[in-house]
Amino acid sequence: MSDVEKEERLGQVVSHDTPKVGLPVLSAVSLEAVAPLRKSANRWVRSRKAQIDTDSSYIVDRKVRALLNKLTMTNFESITDQIIAWANKSGKEKDGRTLIQVIRLVFEKATNEAMWSEVYARLCKKMMEQISPKVQDDGIKDVEGNPIAGGQLFRRYLLNRCQEDFEHGWGVKKTTTLAAETIEKDEKRVSSDEFYVTQQARQRGLGLVKFIGELFKLHMLGERVMHECVKRLLVNVENPEEEDIESLCMLLSTVGEILDTPKARAHMDVYFTRMKNIDKSGNVSLRIQFTLQDIIQLRERKWVGRKPVAAPMTPTAIHETIPKRKLPRRSGFTTK
Repeated sequence: MSDVEKEERLGQVVSHDTPKVGLPVLSAVSLEAVAPLRKSANRWVRSRKAQIDTDSSYIVDRKVRALLNKLTMTNFESITDQIIAWANKSGKEKDGRTLIQVIRLVFEKATNEAMWSEVYARLCKKMMEQISPKVQDDGIKDVEGNPIAGGQLFRRYLLNRCQEDFEHGWGVKKTTTLAAETIEKDEKRVSSDEFYVTQQARQRGLGLVKFIGELFKLHMLGERVMHECVKRLLVNVENPEEEDIESLCMLLSTVGEILDTPKARAHMDVYFTRMKNIDKSGNVSLRIQFTLQDIIQLRERKWVGRKPVAAPMTPTAIHETIPKRKLPRRSGFTTK
């Protein structure tokens, strides 16, 4: 049966002469003249677009954050030049507030992304060398009473920031430790906000000591500062805080080989004796005990790790490390 016969049986065949139902009939409408709109006294008027200050703290924050998010080893020179250009805007100021803001943003990225702390340390090194001498702070003066400017001012700001974050981290650890103890008592609250606050504080603390170690490796912080940090983290041997011991292990794994010199061998022996006592005391968890043992064994191996430490690499360097494979020759097909 054809399709037309099927449609005729179902009664779906529509005649072309059947008028269409439901369509509106348009009639001629007379167009009359419309009076123009009159402007009222209280009408809405578009205001002029507000002019944004390109040197405002909001713009600096947004632009520098965007540059830090793009920073890699490949585009290091071009991106860091732009960040330094924003920091040099403090040359128009007398208090160096823009430079302080840029340092704060770099610290936030370095502490939250410990894996890239070496890149951010290199950025700080370059900023200290290339910061404009016009950048100065009238509130910070040298022995002769002259305002400190340029790289010296940047280094002073950097030292102050390191000290503030290191001391502030201790206050955060005390709060987060209490939150962690509360969570352990109530397993149902593992996914609570306190747990995430604790993890974020731990990540920032480890990232901070890692970043401080990378600054020391670039000779931006002195050896005395490193020893003060180690002593501060080892102040409580009988009942140590696990966060402090974990930070200590992170710091020693970063700068231990450089600090372990014949001149400072006596200090290092005292540090590791205390670490061994903490390991044997049993006052820390198994995870911290294993971490301590790893650092102790690392020193016994002359600071040679079991696995090479992965450092940031450019794509070109990555491709060079990949061995070139030789594809096997395809043998021709034979037909009988």
